[in-house]
Amino acid sequence: MNIHTGDVMAPAAPRSMADTGLNPVMMRDILLKTVFRMNLDTVSAIARATALPLPVAQELVDMARTQKLIEAMGNLHAASGQEMTYQLSEAGRARALDALTQSEYYGAMPVPMATYYEQTRRQSVRNMRITPEMLRGSMGHLILPEGLLAELGPAVASGRSILLYGPPGNGKSAISNGIRDALGDQIYVPRAIEYAGQVITVFDPIVHNAVALPKDDPRALRRTDNRFDQRYILCQRPSVMTGGELTLDMLDLKYNVVSRTYQASLQLKATGGVFIVDDLGRQVEPPQSIINRWIVPMEAGYDILALQSGEKFEVPFDTLVIFSTNFHPNEMFDGAALRRIFFKIKIDGPNQADFLKVFAMVAKKKNLALDEDALVHLIRGKFLPYRMTPDLIDRAWANLFVKQETIAH
Repeated sequence: MNIHTGDVMAPAAPRSMADTGLNPVMMRDILLKTVFRMNLDTVSAIARATALPLPVAQELVDMARTQKLIEAMGNLHAASGQEMTYQLSEAGRARALDALTQSEYYGAMPVPMATYYEQTRRQSVRNMRITPEMLRGSMGHLILPEGLLAELGPAVASGRSILLYGPPGNGKSAISNGIRDALGDQIYVPRAIEYAGQVITVFDPIVHNAVALPKDDPRALRRTDNRFDQRYILCQRPSVMTGGELTLDMLDLKYNVVSRTYQASLQLKATGGVFIVDDLGRQVEPPQSIINRWIVPMEAGYDILALQSGEKFEVPFDTLVIFSTNFHPNEMFDGAALRRIFFKIKIDGPNQADFLKVFAMVAKKKNLALDEDALVHLIRGKFLPYRMTPDLIDRAWANLFVKQETIAH
């Protein structure tokens, strides 16, 4: 039975080993490593650890028993409802140790790449229903220029790419965060995915905010914990935010040479959500190089990653990418790169009326009483119109160049 979360269809729980889409030998080796590492002795414990329904876990254990890798202990586990207990045979322990030398991964069974592609399409960020009310709700604390929400709405709903640019201090980062907060629905994030026999861990508690699900009553006759594939975790749409620290290698798979396991790249973790590149132009790599890295994913809807062997493969790219910069786009990109960013939105500084609203709002938050004389002084003396005067030239010059002088210590 399929279930839905909002407009997202949940992945159906597998009813057999064949339904998982995984190679039986790979499943067997993950089972042996998991039993060995976690010292498990019942099928129910194995099912929880490997994120499989109980009947599928039993099928897997029975297969391993047939191969004389697991053996029944002949006694019952009182704490687990009188379940039969099992242990690894000598051959099973030897196979588990051999499998661990190839990869330390154990625990939840991964989701095959093809299966993950299907789920990604079902919960695509481009299927989101973003309304003006949702944007206003997430940005209600901001004083925004007239008409900006009308520009942002179609851009966010497209699920493609957005460039926010304009002078510093005008709220581009806050607007980016507001877009992220407007993504109110939930998706299913795989704990790990599998390609060519390699396991890539995806779920990251730093990036993914898991949704708490009601726990089943162990005494209940009908269980709900297997209503969807437990190899996935129900999460809020993910968001990744990077700034000046972003480097191009963060967009590649991370391989741990000690455990011989892979971790998903940042943009793969952001699948189904939003990836914010803040302060574009402050990174070590030039902006053109960063944009070039995103061109194929943004246009084609897939990214290309590489294994340690050098083999390249496709992964889904279903992410709303938001670039935010203080520089003019023409100063950073060539025309070809700029055309590939679907929406370019300029964020201008506030006019005098909006500036006063912002000032009053912050003063209220800080419990500061507003004084009319202070406001008049602020507007006349500090909120400067765009004009050139000798005084302004001197102030700009002082900001650009340091006066040569001796500093007394």
